[in-house]
Parts: sequence; structure tokens; C-alpha cells
Amino acid sequence: MKIRKLAALGLTLAMSLSMFSSVAMAEEETETETEEELVITEDIQEIIDRGILRVGVKNAVEGFGYQDTLTGEYSGMEIDIATMIAEELGVDVEFTTVTAATRTELLDSGDIDCVIATFTITDERRESWDFSTPYYTDHVTVLVKDSSEITTLEDLVDKTVGVSSGSTSARSLVEAMIEAEVISGDDYDADTFDAALWTEGVSFRQYDDYPAISTALEADEVDAFCVDKSILAIYKTEGRSYIDAEFAPQEYGVATTKDSGFSAYVDILINRWLEDGTIDGLIEEYALD
Repeated sequence: MKIRKLAALGLTLAMSLSMFSSVAMAEEETETETEEELVITEDIQEIIDRGILRVGVKNAVEGFGYQDTLTGEYSGMEIDIATMIAEELGVDVEFTTVTAATRTELLDSGDIDCVIATFTITDERRESWDFSTPYYTDHVTVLVKDSSEITTLEDLVDKTVGVSSGSTSARSLVEAMIEAEVISGDDYDADTFDAALWTEGVSFRQYDDYPAISTALEADEVDAFCVDKSILAIYKTEGRSYIDAEFAPQEYGVATTKDSGFSAYVDILINRWLEDGTIDGLIEEYALD
């Protein structure tokens, strides 16, 4: 009887050890496979050899990319993401301030390796650049002076709206006004839309950066300021309010050179940080939720 009990105990122990070994091996294989996914391609090796990851960022969007005028230091969720990518590569990070009008030019010229600058993903943009899985989703809205008494999309009819050159904000606003049946949109074509030429129900004035639009709003050069709400937040000072409308979800992604090895590398990292809660932690840290 004792022999049978000992034999059974030994068999149970052996099976347990075998299962433990299998689990350990599976975990080890999973970790190995994950590491193998981060392939160091030729373009990535160039960054490593250079020792610097060059990233295009915003410098006036609190919570995302903001540069202290006194210290010159950058801070924000997108700054942290750039820094984490550089750490994965084992290199330093160098920030270049970009605008909606300059970010793709600098990426195309090779002056920067990627753009992490509240860059909205669209099908049209995907034709020219790669984008990571979205790390944040925002919406477009409109900021006005309280004295204007503009509170709705309908109130924007026959008004002039300030937007950033190279952004999709003007198109998003026109689409929202058409959907709300505020304007007819008979002449609207998403493929050929040009903010500089649009005059049906609302017109636009384009500026190189957000501070310039804010100044124009204060000087009554424009009646409203339209862009992503997260960007508008810093300009929502006393005497200014958002209109009662949010539209056009804006998914932000890391933009990289089309079909580059670095694109796949960055996307793997963004997905990991989404899965393990790192991105959620940054959103909470910078009060972006």
C-alpha cells in the first residue's frame, strides 16, 4: 500500500514538474517571440548608429507637446512616448518643433525620423506615410469669444473661422455643418475640398500655427478658432468658450516614413504600451481623459 502511495505521489510530482516546465517554456518562447518581433532593420540601425532619435513634436499643446519658454524643456504625453521609443533603441532623443504645415515636409526630407504631434490619421494621409495604431482619440470643436454670442454650428453661418494650414479642421467643420443641415453642401466634395476657396455658408482663414489663430481671434480678424479640443484647451482663457458641438473623431498616431522598418517597430511598441496600461497612465497623468 505504501509503495502504491509513493508511486502515485511520485507520478503526481512528475506531472506537476512537467506542467511547470511546459508553462515556463511557453512563457520563455512567448517572450522570445515578442523580442524577435522588434527587428532591427537598416533604417533603424542608422538611428542607433547616429545615437539620436529625431522626433517632430508640438510645442504649444499642453498635455501633448509643450515647451517651457524659460527652460526650453518639453513635456507632455507625446514627449514621453518619444522618449520611451528612444530608450527602447538605446539612443538619445532630439525634439524639433513642427506645425501642421511643416511636419510632413520634415519627415519626407529625412530631417526627422517620426512625427508625434497630435497628427490625425486619415486614409488620405496613409497613402503617403505610415501611422501607428492610434494612441489617443480626440474630437474637433470650435472656440469663440463670449462677446460674439456664437454658441452653435448654426451661429457660424457667414462667419470666418481660423484654422491651421495643412490641417483637416476646416473640412471637418464643413462636414459637421452639412450633417446638421446648417448649410446645404451642394458643392462639397471631400476629395477636392480647399479651405482657402470654400465660401458656402462659412469661410476660413489659414495660419501657420495655433498662437497666431488665437491672436487673430482676440483681434477679431476671425470669428472662431477650430481645431482638436485638446489643442484648443490652452487657448480657452477667460472670456472664451467652446460652442455646443463636438464632431469628427481624431485618432492620433505616430507618423513614420512609408513602408519603413521603423514603422513596424514603433507600432509594436505602441500596441504593447496600450495593452500594458502605459498609455492609459500617460493619459491620466496629463489629465487628458
